[in-house]
Amino acid sequence: MSSTKRYWKDLGELHQHPESIKGRENEFPQDLAIDQVLGDASITGASTGRRDFLKFLGFGIGAATLAACETPVIKSIPYVNKPEDITPGVANWYASTFYDGEDFASILVKTREGRPIFVKGNPRFGINRDPKLAIGSINARINSSVLELYDGERLKGPKAKGSETVTDWSAADNAITAGLAAAAGKRIVVLTNTVISPSTRAAIAAFKAKHATVEHIQYDTISYSGVTNANLKSFGRRVFPSYDLTKADVIVSVDADFLSSWGNTNEYTWQYATRRNPDQPMNRHFQFEARMSLSGANADVRVPLKISELPKAVVALHAHISGNSAGADAAMLKATEGAAKALMAAKGKSLVFSGSNNVKARAGAGERHLAICCQTLRQHHRPQLFLCT
Repeated sequence: MSSTKRYWKDLGELHQHPESIKGRENEFPQDLAIDQVLGDASITGASTGRRDFLKFLGFGIGAATLAACETPVIKSIPYVNKPEDITPGVANWYASTFYDGEDFASILVKTREGRPIFVKGNPRFGINRDPKLAIGSINARINSSVLELYDGERLKGPKAKGSETVTDWSAADNAITAGLAAAAGKRIVVLTNTVISPSTRAAIAAFKAKHATVEHIQYDTISYSGVTNANLKSFGRRVFPSYDLTKADVIVSVDADFLSSWGNTNEYTWQYATRRNPDQPMNRHFQFEARMSLSGANADVRVPLKISELPKAVVALHAHISGNSAGADAAMLKATEGAAKALMAAKGKSLVFSGSNNVKARAGAGERHLAICCQTLRQHHRPQLFLCT
Protein backbone atom coordinates (compact mmCIF):
# COMPACT_ATOMS: atom_id res chain seq x y z
CA MET A 1 0.00 0.00 0.00
CA SER A 2 1.56 3.24 -1.15
CA SER A 3 1.82 6.15 1.23
CA THR A 4 -0.25 9.26 0.48
CA LYS A 5 1.45 11.49 3.04
CA ARG A 6 2.79 14.79 1.79
CA TYR A 7 5.34 16.97 3.55
CA TRP A 8 5.73 20.74 3.18
CA LYS A 9 7.86 23.40 4.80
CA ASP A 10 5.36 26.25 5.02
CA LEU A 11 1.84 27.28 3.96
CA GLY A 12 3.18 28.90 0.80
CA GLU A 13 4.53 25.56 -0.41
CA LEU A 14 1.30 23.81 0.62
CA HIS A 15 -0.89 26.20 -1.42
CA GLN A 16 1.65 26.54 -4.24
CA HIS A 17 1.98 30.32 -4.08
CA PRO A 18 3.93 31.78 -7.01
CA GLU A 19 6.50 33.37 -4.68
CA SER A 20 7.30 30.01 -3.08
CA ILE A 21 7.65 28.27 -6.43
CA LYS A 22 9.98 31.03 -7.69
CA GLY A 23 12.15 30.85 -4.57
CA ARG A 24 12.38 27.05 -4.82
CA GLU A 25 13.54 27.20 -8.42
CA ASN A 26 16.23 29.76 -7.51
CA GLU A 27 17.55 27.91 -4.47
CA PHE A 28 21.00 27.59 -6.09
CA PRO A 29 21.34 30.73 -8.22
CA GLN A 30 23.89 30.71 -11.02
CA ASP A 31 23.98 34.41 -11.71
CA LEU A 32 26.44 35.32 -8.90
CA ALA A 33 29.44 36.63 -10.79
CA ILE A 34 33.07 36.48 -9.64
CA ASP A 35 33.25 40.26 -9.36
CA GLN A 36 30.49 40.13 -6.74
CA VAL A 37 32.19 37.31 -4.86
CA LEU A 38 35.61 38.94 -4.77
CA GLY A 39 34.40 42.52 -4.63
CA ASP A 40 36.46 43.43 -7.69
CA ALA A 41 34.48 45.94 -9.72
CA SER A 42 36.89 45.69 -12.64
CA ILE A 43 35.62 42.22 -13.54
CA THR A 44 32.39 42.44 -15.50
CA GLY A 45 30.34 40.07 -17.48
CA ALA A 46 31.38 36.98 -15.48
CA SER A 47 28.84 34.21 -15.17
CA THR A 48 30.77 31.61 -13.15
CA GLY A 49 29.05 30.63 -9.92
CA ARG A 50 30.77 30.74 -6.56
CA ARG A 51 30.73 26.97 -6.14
CA ASP A 52 32.27 26.38 -9.55
CA PHE A 53 34.89 29.01 -8.88
CA LEU A 54 35.94 27.32 -5.62
CA LYS A 55 36.07 23.94 -7.35
CA PHE A 56 38.36 25.24 -10.07
CA LEU A 57 40.49 27.09 -7.53
CA GLY A 58 40.99 24.03 -5.34
CA PHE A 59 41.79 21.78 -8.30
CA GLY A 60 44.21 24.31 -9.74
CA ILE A 61 46.16 24.71 -6.50
CA GLY A 62 46.35 20.94 -5.97
CA ALA A 63 47.49 20.28 -9.53
CA ALA A 64 50.14 23.01 -9.33
CA THR A 65 51.45 21.61 -6.03
CA LEU A 66 51.76 18.10 -7.42
CA ALA A 67 53.41 19.35 -10.58
CA ALA A 68 55.99 21.38 -8.61
CA CYS A 69 56.96 18.56 -6.22
CA GLU A 70 58.96 15.54 -7.30
CA THR A 71 57.24 12.97 -5.12
CA PRO A 72 59.33 9.79 -4.78
CA VAL A 73 57.78 6.60 -6.01
CA ILE A 74 57.35 4.10 -3.20
CA LYS A 75 56.59 0.56 -4.24
CA SER A 76 55.05 -1.90 -1.79
CA ILE A 77 56.25 -5.37 -2.72
CA PRO A 78 54.87 -8.33 -0.77
CA TYR A 79 57.12 -11.06 0.58
CA VAL A 80 57.76 -13.97 -1.74
CA ASN A 81 58.80 -16.01 1.27
CA LYS A 82 57.65 -14.22 4.41
CA PRO A 83 60.05 -14.42 7.37
CA GLU A 84 58.60 -16.48 10.16
CA ASP A 85 59.12 -13.80 12.83
CA ILE A 86 57.71 -10.86 10.84
CA THR A 87 54.00 -10.18 10.45
CA PRO A 88 53.12 -6.87 8.74
CA GLY A 89 51.40 -4.57 11.22
CA VAL A 90 52.41 -6.63 14.26
CA ALA A 91 55.34 -5.34 16.35
CA ASN A 92 58.11 -7.56 17.71
CA TRP A 93 60.05 -6.94 20.93
CA TYR A 94 63.70 -7.92 21.43
CA ALA A 95 65.79 -7.84 24.60
CA SER A 96 69.12 -6.08 24.18
CA THR A 97 71.69 -3.96 25.97
CA PHE A 98 72.79 -0.36 25.47
CA TYR A 99 76.17 1.25 26.05
CA ASP A 100 77.58 4.35 24.37
CA GLY A 101 80.52 5.11 26.62
CA GLU A 102 78.37 7.01 29.13
CA ASP A 103 74.98 5.35 29.67
CA PHE A 104 74.37 1.62 29.93
CA ALA A 105 71.18 -0.33 30.56
CA SER A 106 69.22 -3.46 29.75
CA ILE A 107 66.56 -2.51 27.22
CA LEU A 108 63.66 -3.79 25.14
CA VAL A 109 63.53 -2.73 21.48
CA LYS A 110 60.23 -2.54 19.60
CA THR A 111 60.46 -3.29 15.87
CA ARG A 112 58.06 -3.26 12.94
CA GLU A 113 59.01 -5.16 9.81
CA GLY A 114 62.55 -5.40 11.14
CA ARG A 115 62.96 -1.68 11.84
CA PRO A 116 63.49 -0.55 15.47
CA ILE A 117 61.09 2.25 16.38
CA PHE A 118 61.04 2.40 20.20
CA VAL A 119 63.36 1.71 23.14
CA LYS A 120 62.36 1.19 26.77
CA GLY A 121 63.89 -0.34 29.89
CA ASN A 122 63.79 -4.08 30.49
CA PRO A 123 61.62 -4.69 33.59
CA ARG A 124 62.86 -8.28 34.07
CA PHE A 125 66.63 -7.98 33.90
CA GLY A 126 69.43 -5.52 34.45
CA ILE A 127 70.64 -2.99 37.00
CA ASN A 128 68.10 -0.43 35.76
CA ARG A 129 65.04 -2.46 36.77
CA ASP A 130 62.88 -1.85 39.80
CA PRO A 131 62.29 -5.33 41.30
CA LYS A 132 59.28 -4.14 43.34
CA LEU A 133 57.40 -2.26 40.61
CA ALA A 134 58.67 -4.51 37.78
CA ILE A 135 59.60 -1.58 35.56
CA GLY A 136 62.80 -0.70 33.73
CA SER A 137 64.06 2.85 34.08
CA ILE A 138 66.08 4.57 31.36
CA ASN A 139 66.94 8.20 30.78
CA ALA A 140 65.98 10.40 27.84
CA ARG A 141 69.30 9.79 26.06
CA ILE A 142 68.73 6.04 25.84
CA ASN A 143 65.07 6.49 24.95
CA SER A 144 65.93 8.74 21.99
CA SER A 145 68.94 6.67 20.88
CA VAL A 146 66.76 4.96 18.27
CA LEU A 147 67.03 8.15 16.19
CA GLU A 148 70.75 7.50 15.72
CA LEU A 149 69.92 4.43 13.65
CA TYR A 150 68.22 6.64 11.06
CA ASP A 151 70.93 9.32 10.94
CA GLY A 152 71.85 9.89 7.31
CA GLU A 153 75.23 11.34 8.31
CA ARG A 154 76.45 8.12 9.90
CA LEU A 155 79.46 6.48 8.30
CA LYS A 156 78.59 3.47 6.17
CA GLY A 157 81.99 1.87 6.75
CA PRO A 158 85.58 2.49 7.92
CA LYS A 159 87.31 5.72 7.01
CA ALA A 160 91.05 6.34 6.75
CA LYS A 161 92.76 9.43 8.13
CA GLY A 162 92.95 12.27 5.62
CA SER A 163 90.48 10.61 3.25
CA GLU A 164 86.88 11.61 2.72
CA THR A 165 86.06 8.32 1.02
CA VAL A 166 84.56 5.47 3.01
CA THR A 167 86.29 2.21 2.25
CA ASP A 168 85.22 -1.39 2.85
CA TRP A 169 86.25 -3.56 5.76
CA SER A 170 88.53 -5.85 3.78
CA ALA A 171 90.61 -2.89 2.58
CA ALA A 172 90.71 -1.51 6.14
CA ASP A 173 91.86 -4.88 7.52
CA ASN A 174 94.64 -5.11 4.93
CA ALA A 175 95.82 -1.56 5.70
CA ILE A 176 95.81 -2.20 9.47
CA THR A 177 97.68 -5.49 9.03
CA ALA A 178 100.32 -3.80 6.90
CA GLY A 179 100.64 -0.97 9.43
CA LEU A 180 101.09 -3.40 12.33
CA ALA A 181 103.77 -5.28 10.43
CA ALA A 182 105.63 -2.03 9.70
CA ALA A 183 105.37 -0.95 13.37
CA ALA A 184 106.69 -4.23 14.79
CA GLY A 185 108.70 -3.54 17.92
CA LYS A 186 107.40 0.01 18.22
CA ARG A 187 104.71 1.43 20.50
CA ILE A 188 101.19 0.61 19.27
CA VAL A 189 98.18 2.27 20.91
CA VAL A 190 94.57 1.04 20.87
CA LEU A 191 92.40 4.05 21.77
CA THR A 192 88.84 3.42 23.01
CA ASN A 193 86.38 4.81 25.47
CA THR A 194 85.85 2.94 28.73
CA VAL A 195 85.24 -0.72 27.87
CA ILE A 196 82.83 -2.65 30.09
CA SER A 197 82.05 -5.51 27.70
CA PRO A 198 83.76 -8.79 28.71
CA SER A 199 83.90 -9.96 25.09
CA THR A 200 85.52 -6.71 23.93
CA ARG A 201 88.04 -6.90 26.76
CA ALA A 202 88.85 -10.48 25.77
CA ALA A 203 89.38 -9.42 22.15
CA ILE A 204 91.73 -6.61 23.21
CA ALA A 205 93.62 -9.01 25.49
CA ALA A 206 94.07 -11.45 22.60
CA PHE A 207 95.29 -8.60 20.40
CA LYS A 208 97.82 -7.53 23.06
CA ALA A 209 99.01 -11.12 23.43
CA LYS A 210 99.77 -11.24 19.71
CA HIS A 211 101.50 -7.85 19.62
CA ALA A 212 103.67 -7.35 22.69
CA THR A 213 104.03 -3.57 22.28
CA VAL A 214 100.31 -2.83 22.19
CA GLU A 215 99.02 -0.38 24.83
CA HIS A 216 95.31 0.02 25.51
CA ILE A 217 94.31 3.60 26.41
CA GLN A 218 90.73 4.41 27.46
CA TYR A 219 89.59 8.01 27.08
CA ASP A 220 86.06 9.28 27.71
CA THR A 221 84.36 12.49 26.63
CA ILE A 222 83.11 12.97 30.20
CA SER A 223 85.91 11.96 32.54
CA TYR A 224 85.49 10.44 35.99
CA SER A 225 89.23 10.05 36.61
CA GLY A 226 89.08 12.41 39.56
CA VAL A 227 86.45 10.22 41.21
CA THR A 228 88.38 6.99 40.64
CA ASN A 229 91.66 8.54 41.78
CA ALA A 230 89.94 9.85 44.92
CA ASN A 231 88.66 6.37 45.68
CA LEU A 232 92.18 5.04 45.17
CA LYS A 233 93.45 7.43 47.84
CA SER A 234 90.52 6.90 50.17
CA PHE A 235 89.81 3.18 49.81
CA GLY A 236 92.82 1.76 47.94
CA ARG A 237 90.92 0.83 44.76
CA ARG A 238 90.75 2.88 41.57
CA VAL A 239 87.10 2.23 40.75
CA PHE A 240 83.81 4.04 40.33
CA PRO A 241 81.59 1.98 42.64
CA SER A 242 77.84 1.65 42.57
CA TYR A 243 75.83 3.03 45.47
CA ASP A 244 72.58 1.73 46.92
CA LEU A 245 70.26 4.72 47.35
CA THR A 246 67.51 2.52 48.76
CA LYS A 247 69.43 2.34 52.07
CA ALA A 248 70.22 6.05 52.31
CA ASP A 249 68.05 8.05 54.70
CA VAL A 250 69.92 11.26 53.90
CA ILE A 251 71.54 12.30 50.61
CA VAL A 252 73.75 15.37 50.36
CA SER A 253 74.95 16.20 46.86
CA VAL A 254 77.51 18.87 46.11
CA ASP A 255 77.09 19.63 42.40
CA ALA A 256 76.51 15.97 41.45
CA ASP A 257 73.46 15.47 39.22
CA PHE A 258 73.11 11.77 40.00
CA LEU A 259 69.59 11.57 38.50
CA SER A 260 70.62 12.82 35.06
CA SER A 261 74.29 12.98 34.16
CA TRP A 262 76.52 11.78 37.00
CA GLY A 263 77.30 8.12 37.58
CA ASN A 264 74.91 5.30 36.80
CA THR A 265 71.78 7.42 36.51
CA ASN A 266 69.52 4.58 35.36
CA GLU A 267 70.15 2.61 38.56
CA TYR A 268 70.03 5.68 40.80
CA THR A 269 66.70 6.80 39.32
CA TRP A 270 64.64 3.81 40.40
CA GLN A 271 66.50 3.47 43.70
CA TYR A 272 65.84 7.12 44.49
CA ALA A 273 62.16 6.76 43.53
CA THR A 274 61.62 3.90 46.00
CA ARG A 275 62.49 6.23 48.87
CA ARG A 276 60.24 9.07 47.73
CA ASN A 277 56.94 7.33 48.44
CA PRO A 278 54.88 9.28 51.03
CA ASP A 279 53.31 6.04 52.26
CA GLN A 280 56.74 4.75 53.34
CA PRO A 281 59.69 6.26 55.24
CA MET A 282 61.10 8.91 52.92
CA ASN A 283 64.69 10.05 52.62
CA ARG A 284 65.94 13.63 52.86
CA HIS A 285 67.77 15.15 49.92
CA PHE A 286 69.96 18.28 50.10
CA GLN A 287 71.41 19.64 46.85
CA PHE A 288 74.16 22.28 46.63
CA GLU A 289 74.80 23.22 43.02
CA ALA A 290 75.76 26.01 40.66
CA ARG A 291 73.08 25.32 38.04
CA MET A 292 69.58 23.92 38.00
CA SER A 293 69.70 20.17 37.52
CA LEU A 294 67.23 17.30 37.57
CA SER A 295 68.55 16.22 40.97
CA GLY A 296 68.19 19.75 42.31
CA ALA A 297 64.63 19.98 41.02
CA ASN A 298 63.72 16.85 43.03
CA ALA A 299 65.60 17.79 46.19
CA ASP A 300 63.89 18.64 49.46
CA VAL A 301 66.32 21.51 49.97
CA ARG A 302 68.17 23.09 47.07
CA VAL A 303 70.84 25.71 47.73
CA PRO A 304 72.06 27.56 44.60
CA LEU A 305 75.73 28.55 44.84
CA LYS A 306 78.48 29.89 42.64
CA ILE A 307 81.04 27.42 41.36
CA SER A 308 83.66 29.10 43.53
CA GLU A 309 81.45 28.59 46.60
CA LEU A 310 81.06 24.81 46.27
CA PRO A 311 84.32 24.02 48.18
CA LYS A 312 83.15 26.41 50.89
CA ALA A 313 79.98 24.36 51.28
CA VAL A 314 82.03 21.22 51.96
CA VAL A 315 84.23 23.14 54.40
CA ALA A 316 81.09 24.33 56.20
CA LEU A 317 79.78 20.74 56.43
CA HIS A 318 83.12 19.77 57.96
CA ALA A 319 82.86 22.62 60.45
CA HIS A 320 79.40 21.55 61.63
CA ILE A 321 80.30 17.87 62.02
CA SER A 322 83.72 18.37 63.61
CA GLY A 323 82.59 21.23 65.82
CA ASN A 324 85.46 23.40 64.62
CA SER A 325 84.26 26.36 62.56
CA ALA A 326 87.66 28.00 62.16
CA GLY A 327 88.09 29.26 58.61
CA ALA A 328 84.51 28.49 57.56
CA ASP A 329 82.38 31.09 55.85
CA ALA A 330 79.60 32.42 58.10
CA ALA A 331 76.98 32.53 55.36
CA MET A 332 77.88 29.02 54.24
CA LEU A 333 77.65 27.73 57.80
CA LYS A 334 74.05 28.88 57.87
CA ALA A 335 73.29 27.41 54.44
CA THR A 336 74.64 23.95 55.36
CA GLU A 337 73.33 23.75 58.91
CA GLY A 338 70.25 21.70 58.03
CA ALA A 339 72.21 19.23 55.89
CA ALA A 340 74.84 18.74 58.60
CA LYS A 341 72.21 18.04 61.28
CA ALA A 342 70.50 15.51 58.99
CA LEU A 343 73.83 13.75 58.34
CA MET A 344 74.58 13.50 62.04
CA ALA A 345 71.10 12.12 62.75
CA ALA A 346 71.46 9.42 60.04
CA LYS A 347 74.86 7.97 60.88
CA GLY A 348 75.63 4.91 58.79
CA LYS A 349 72.64 5.55 56.50
CA SER A 350 73.72 8.54 54.48
CA LEU A 351 75.42 9.39 51.20
CA VAL A 352 77.48 12.45 50.36
CA PHE A 353 78.08 12.97 46.64
CA SER A 354 80.66 15.29 45.11
CA GLY A 355 80.46 16.09 41.41
CA SER A 356 83.93 17.60 41.16
CA ASN A 357 86.50 15.82 38.99
CA ASN A 358 89.55 17.60 40.46
CA VAL A 359 91.54 15.34 42.76
CA LYS A 360 94.77 17.32 43.07
CA ALA A 361 95.20 19.41 46.21
CA ARG A 362 96.46 22.74 45.00
CA ALA A 363 98.24 25.42 47.01
CA GLY A 364 95.08 27.37 47.87
CA ALA A 365 93.82 27.33 51.42
CA GLY A 366 90.38 26.29 50.19
CA GLU A 367 91.80 23.15 48.57
CA ARG A 368 93.73 22.21 51.71
CA HIS A 369 90.63 22.83 53.79
CA LEU A 370 88.66 20.60 51.43
CA ALA A 371 91.09 17.71 51.92
CA ILE A 372 90.97 18.17 55.71
CA CYS A 373 87.18 18.29 55.53
CA CYS A 374 87.02 14.94 53.74
CA GLN A 375 89.25 13.28 56.31
CA THR A 376 87.27 14.73 59.23
CA LEU A 377 83.93 13.66 57.75
CA ARG A 378 85.18 10.10 57.44
CA GLN A 379 86.59 10.08 60.97
CA HIS A 380 83.66 11.68 62.78
CA HIS A 381 80.67 10.67 60.70
CA ARG A 382 81.83 7.73 58.54
CA PRO A 383 79.13 7.98 55.88
CA GLN A 384 78.81 5.23 53.32
CA LEU A 385 80.23 7.50 50.64
CA PHE A 386 82.22 10.67 50.50
CA LEU A 387 84.23 11.44 47.40
CA CYS A 388 87.14 13.60 48.50
CA THR A 389 87.74 15.53 45.27
